[in-house]
Parts: sequence; structure tokens; C-alpha cells
Amino acid sequence: MSLIDKIDKTRIPRHVAIIMDGNGRWAKQRGMIRSFGHENGVPTVHNITEVANDLGIEYLTLYTFSTENWSRPQMEVDALMHLVVTSIEKETPELIEKNVRLTTIGDMARVPEFARERLLKCMADTAHCTGMELCLALSYSSRWEMVEAVRHIASEVKSGVLELADINEDVISSHLSTAHMPDPDLLIRTAGDLRISNYLLWQIAYSELYFTPVLWPDFSKDDFLEAIIDYQSRERRFGKTSEQVTNHNEQN
Repeated sequence: MSLIDKIDKTRIPRHVAIIMDGNGRWAKQRGMIRSFGHENGVPTVHNITEVANDLGIEYLTLYTFSTENWSRPQMEVDALMHLVVTSIEKETPELIEKNVRLTTIGDMARVPEFARERLLKCMADTAHCTGMELCLALSYSSRWEMVEAVRHIASEVKSGVLELADINEDVISSHLSTAHMPDPDLLIRTAGDLRISNYLLWQIAYSELYFTPVLWPDFSKDDFLEAIIDYQSRERRFGKTSEQVTNHNEQN
């Protein structure tokens, strides 16, 4: 039985988020500079986007560039920005063909103007697509996002638009970059590190976490399918007991 045959098509996660880690180590293992690893990670983005779309996943969010990454050597930052833009421009016609919509979350004001304008054009070109949303977390960190949300909420309270007593989880969620998406059902991190790295911290409160030692450039469609199969083997309780979940499922 193939991996695809093992997947329950009725239990596909709506939203999968991925921390694409290991490009630098992949390059180092081959005696190459880090940018070589980033370049070889691009085909993996293409392949995982393709298989996720084929499975019927509605949202795929990729941790592309964190706010902390701005502190990396300028040569690497410049190479990454150029790589992101050229790769997305190259992929845009196929995204349109596959009905995939491109979006971003993050502090786009920090992204160089040349990159920002070209990314905005790609987003505009795919805005009419109604299939899977491919979201790039670019110049993003969860703490930055939360600070921005708090600032906006405080401003609304100060202006009288919002009452202090009305602030709840839904209000906070509605002020995050991901307000239009469901929270991730599954978070995948490649390359073996067991940490979240300031990524979607509010949103992954009840996400299933999947860690694999496979470096991002080597992460294949089969590796992705294995993650989905593992996700489907878990019981998602959201704070309830196993018995409560079973009874609820039986009633529905």
C-alpha cells in the first residue's frame, strides 16, 4: 500500500504550518556556503506546496524569514531576499494554474522595497485564486505579531472603539496576522531541533507537533505524507478527556 493510500481523505488537516529548517547544515555537509542550501530548499517548497494542494489542505504557512534573521550576515540576507522573490515570480504562473493564492504575514515594512513590490505583484496576480492559500511568514516573529496586536487593541480601547471588559481570546485572535485563517492543525519542523523558534505561538496552542530529523532540502513528498499519517493517528482532545472526545464523535 502506498503512503497516499494510507491517508484518510476525510481527516485532512485544514491548516499545516512548517518550520523549514536545515538548509545551512545541508550546505555545510557538502562543503558549500549557506546560500547553496537555501537554493536547494526551493524545489522542496515547490514539491510540498504541490502535494499539500493535491491533498486538499486549505492553508499552508511556511516560516520563510524571521525577524531574527535580519541579524544574519548582510550577504546572506541579500541572497535570501533575492531568492525568495525570484523563486515566487517563477512559481506564480503554476500557482495560478493550480488555483493557489499567495499571501504573506510579517513586518513587510522591513522587507527591501524591490522585494516587497515584486511580492505584492505576485500576490495580486494570484488574488483571484480560490484554492489553497500558500502563506509565507516573511520578516515574521510571533512576539512581533503579539506586540502589534496589543498596540492595536490598546489604541481601540483608548479611542472608545473597544471596551476593556470586551477583550477576550477572540478579540486577540482577530488582531493577529492570521485572523483570516483557522489555527494550524499540524506544525512540522524539519532538521531535528525540538523548538518552536518564535513561530505562531498563539495559534499553535492545540496544534499537533511533528519533528523530523530530515533537513529541508531532503524533505520529500513522502516525508510530508508520513507527517500527515502520523497526525491522523493522534487523538485531538483540546483539553477534554479521551472518553469525552469519543462520545462527541459518536454523537456526530
